[in-house]
Amino acid sequence: MKTLKMLLAIALIAVVCTANAATKGDDKKDVEQAVEKLRQGMLNGDRATLESVAAEELSYGHSNGRVEDKKEFVEAFVSGTSDFKTIELTDQTVTVSGNTAWVRHKLYGETNDKGVPGTAKISILTVWVKQKGTWKLFARQAVKIQ
Repeated sequence: MKTLKMLLAIALIAVVCTANAATKGDDKKDVEQAVEKLRQGMLNGDRATLESVAAEELSYGHSNGRVEDKKEFVEAFVSGTSDFKTIELTDQTVTVSGNTAWVRHKLYGETNDKGVPGTAKISILTVWVKQKGTWKLFARQAVKIQ
């Protein structure tokens, strides 16, 4: 009887560990999909996409030191103040811890901010929070790279 209880306890622990690992893997994929949704929203200047991916509490930091809230972030892309023609993300890592995730990557892009062509080479840290089952961009900070 002790052996059976011990085997059942070990099996239960294995099931819980496997379920937790699967959930973390699913969360990581969901965060990666949210990052891609953000990238597409930025490229297209799509208000609905940008509003849906951003948390109400968003703090969006640019490489020049400017910080925007959600409303300012969305309006900059919709109006063309921030206008990406291309965005390539490289060296991306995603870490999930509970209902929080952080993503680091490098962004290389062509811009046309306010009609002025340019390029962006920045390293970015984003923080995501899971709200009502959906990953939302909570904070972002970028720094220029060479």
